[in-house]
Amino acid sequence: MFSKDLIKLNCEKTVNEIVENLRNEVFVKFKRHGAIVGTSGGIDSSVVAALCARAFGPEKMLCILMPDKDSSPDSKALAIELADKFGYEYEVTDITEALKGAGCYHYRDSAFRQVFPDWREGWKAKIVLPTNVLDSDRFNVYRLAVESPSGEKMEKRLPLKAYLQIVAASNMKQRIRMMTLYYFAEAHNYAVIGTGNKNEYDQGFFVKFGDGGSDIMPIIKFYKTQIFQLAEYLGIPEGIQKRTPTTDTYPSEVSQEEFFFGLKFEMMDLLWLALEGGYNSEEVARIMGLKKEQVERVWHDLNQKKRTTEYLRMPPVVI
Repeated sequence: MFSKDLIKLNCEKTVNEIVENLRNEVFVKFKRHGAIVGTSGGIDSSVVAALCARAFGPEKMLCILMPDKDSSPDSKALAIELADKFGYEYEVTDITEALKGAGCYHYRDSAFRQVFPDWREGWKAKIVLPTNVLDSDRFNVYRLAVESPSGEKMEKRLPLKAYLQIVAASNMKQRIRMMTLYYFAEAHNYAVIGTGNKNEYDQGFFVKFGDGGSDIMPIIKFYKTQIFQLAEYLGIPEGIQKRTPTTDTYPSEVSQEEFFFGLKFEMMDLLWLALEGGYNSEEVARIMGLKKEQVERVWHDLNQKKRTTEYLRMPPVVI
């Protein structure tokens, strides 16, 4: 029988298993001396950092903060608060100049101006998906929302060419962060510990050879709501636990729900668990307080995302 309680973890057992596996993978399989984690003040990287502190001790790990000019100041402040709580060292490496040199802002901003010709440095901008997947079948038609320095807000549908250019340029951020993490990992003979969760990996909300690049992925089997359960058990600072999950990529802050998922994690994760568990859509709808059509609409969206992003999870093809 389907139940909302199926999503609940035995956090003590889960943490102990992850910690044991981390030690074995890093020390035995990879033969490395410790762990590198990129921390952003978000819930996923914070949980991974706390797990590594348990697995290796704070003296055998290093966390890297990699802000750029678009990053929220909260990201750095919360990541430092986390480091102070768990006692590990951290490095702050601002990647703004590297991104400038790679052309990230130039290519991205020129695509912004394809949609809003008046867009200039100092304006805010973000990409959003306006449709709630529960309410209607949706096409993934992104819109660009901007705000001028005077406070004027505008929004337009993103043409495909501009959308692709914005995403391609923005993905440089994750790839330069991956390069930075591997610099510190190789300099210390440490392993890079990834911070991706199940929602991101299975639905393709990551950058190939960017935040998808790591040596070990300890939380990739866990739904986002389960990550919050682990965070509470591990004693992650309250400010991080209460922070809305964000991409922290664009000049305006945009939540992961707005940008990609189109549904609150509490609802999506339970419906996804039901889909993977083979439960009847009528039973699930009754327990979740939804219509059968809404449940099936979400299931269709989840399956479609997994299919269309399969190439991101594929290893290089050898011919």
